[in-house]
Amino acid sequence: MDNTKVVKILELLEKDSSLTDEEIGSLIGEKAADVTAEVKRLTKEGFICGYQAVIDWGKENEEKADALIEVKVSPQKDKGFDAIANDIAKFDEVSAVYLMSGSYDFAVMLERKTMKEISKFVFEKLATLPSISGTSTHFILRKYKDHKIVMGEGTKDRRVERIL
Repeated sequence: MDNTKVVKILELLEKDSSLTDEEIGSLIGEKAADVTAEVKRLTKEGFICGYQAVIDWGKENEEKADALIEVKVSPQKDKGFDAIANDIAKFDEVSAVYLMSGSYDFAVMLERKTMKEISKFVFEKLATLPSISGTSTHFILRKYKDHKIVMGEGTKDRRVERIL
């Protein structure tokens, strides 16, 4: 299968992983069996890392939050950024770790935790790692778009209505 169609398969699955191989095949002009074989290859080679639903947890009435934690590190001898990122990623609380440019080295995401759980994680686990020299925690107040999906109705900022 040519590279353009392979990229299209990846884009379609990224947007909606519930698409069947038959649906993808009809969208790109390929047989379902060829799509199935290509998806298996892409999974085996690590291009497709998993599938998940994007949930609008803001509709649920529970006291949980998401947080983005900026992390500054001082790499130690024989322990570069990859090793530090792997140490952070091993914590069950962590949903994502990104190497960043700018004033902080990493962005660490925690999802669906209480404020107390997030605070405890930062103070008792993350900040105690030898390479960590500073953190800055930001709580996600509302998600308007996540994983390229616009969250449901109610994302309109009501403050604008009061001004008008």
